[in-house]
Amino acid sequence: MSHKKKTSEGFFYRLLAVPELGVVVALVVSAAIFQSFRPVFLSGQVIGSIVQAVTFVSIIGVGQAFLLISGNFDLSVGAVAGLIAIVSGKLMTTAGWPVWLALIAGIFLGGLIGAINGFMVTRAGVPAFIQTLGMLFVSQGMIQVVSQGYPVYPLPKVITTIGDNTSFLNLGWNLPIWIFVCLVGDFVIRKTTVGRNLYIIGGNSEVARIVGINVKKYQLACFILAGSLSALSGELVMASLNAGAPSIGTGWELTVIAGTVVGGVSLFGGVGTIAGGILGVLLIQCVQSGLVTSGLSPNFQLIAVGFILVLAVFLDVYRRKYRNTMRKSSDEELNDHEAVKAKGVI
Repeated sequence: MSHKKKTSEGFFYRLLAVPELGVVVALVVSAAIFQSFRPVFLSGQVIGSIVQAVTFVSIIGVGQAFLLISGNFDLSVGAVAGLIAIVSGKLMTTAGWPVWLALIAGIFLGGLIGAINGFMVTRAGVPAFIQTLGMLFVSQGMIQVVSQGYPVYPLPKVITTIGDNTSFLNLGWNLPIWIFVCLVGDFVIRKTTVGRNLYIIGGNSEVARIVGINVKKYQLACFILAGSLSALSGELVMASLNAGAPSIGTGWELTVIAGTVVGGVSLFGGVGTIAGGILGVLLIQCVQSGLVTSGLSPNFQLIAVGFILVLAVFLDVYRRKYRNTMRKSSDEELNDHEAVKAKGVI
């Protein structure tokens, strides 16, 4: 009987160790439910719009996953994406900069904003919540100052080409760029020393310092990465719309954090994968689109995202407690076994 109990506990533990599995199940169930309500939900047009939205948001999600794994987060990513879209649009229109230079300058500015966030958090000791929330308000204000509340258009024709949705499965250039960012991010997290060090930092920063890892340097780099990817995403949306709209990035910070946490990236650091974060964002977008196609008010989207976020954090806390309990139980059994062996030797 005890053997069966241990076997079932071990199986349950292995399931909890694969958070992506739960997201996939939730994604399939959600799609089936919305399809039963509205048969058009799984149509090519709806799926295309979902995937396109996911490409924009999950590019930022990659940077957010790096931050969360290292033990931090950034609430300003959506506002930074919107600000960079406006600034890049202004540089290539009003200022007359070459398109390539305006785009690079936008990504550089996003990285600079990330560096400011990282410096204030890692060096000045400002809590990440306060610093990035403050940067969110600053960026939102700058969007209105620079744009004066009006979209930036018309943009150069090359921008229209980048945002053209007749190529790459009707998703435009954002699809291959998204795939590239996700693959590189996944490789760095899973296969490199940088990724391993980030897990150590997020798991226990004091231990990371003791073994010689420069914690502040890694966390600062993650903030810069998050800012740069936010800028890239903002520019891709700008190209898709063929305009630098002040509304770009609005509310993305909640969607990004909710998606990555739903995908198994822990708010407490040290746990998660890029694949899980992407699946989480896909689930959030699936629910949002499902609510729209079902004819419900768009206001229910925020309710759904908030509910899913709270549920994901609850499951994350429970998963951590269960893992600690299983690990403690395993250690006790090992100690008992060693004690029995020692008595046998004596």
